[in-house]
Amino acid sequence: MKSSKEKAFMQLYEPVHDRFERYCKSRVYGEMDFKDLMHDTIIIAYSKFEELKDPSVFLSFLFGVSRRILSNSSRKKSTENWSSNNEVYQVPSLDDQTESKLEVSLLNEALSKLPEDQKETIILFEISGFSIKEIAELHEIGESAVKQRLVRGRKKLSELLTDCVANNHKKVEI
Repeated sequence: MKSSKEKAFMQLYEPVHDRFERYCKSRVYGEMDFKDLMHDTIIIAYSKFEELKDPSVFLSFLFGVSRRILSNSSRKKSTENWSSNNEVYQVPSLDDQTESKLEVSLLNEALSKLPEDQKETIILFEISGFSIKEIAELHEIGESAVKQRLVRGRKKLSELLTDCVANNHKKVEI
């Protein structure tokens, strides 16, 4: 039989599961499997569930936990000596699926180079489907600030992708 804590947690989690999953998929580029991030986040969120004062911010609560997990993971990996993923981008694509994976990898690489606030806003708006108003509430900022982050983030992302594609074509031509 489920405990009241488990029931309350699941009542809040089930309606936001799909959005949370999309968020995790878009945030894990090169760091971990999105299912691992979801699992770790849910475990920690459940253990700290009593600290949640307002159930209306449950999704924000999950996002915050997952951001800390990713931040800690990145911090740990930065101290280790991992080889660069750049070798992957030097291989010419042989079929549509490979090309599609390369495009997604290039997008994720470019997203990872954006400032954290711009990256987060673009992921929430463009990938997870949040409205500008919802993002403003999540980040506790004004809607105009969200719009500005989107404009700046898109511009920077466009520049990064243009540079990345140009550099990638040079590598393939060699």
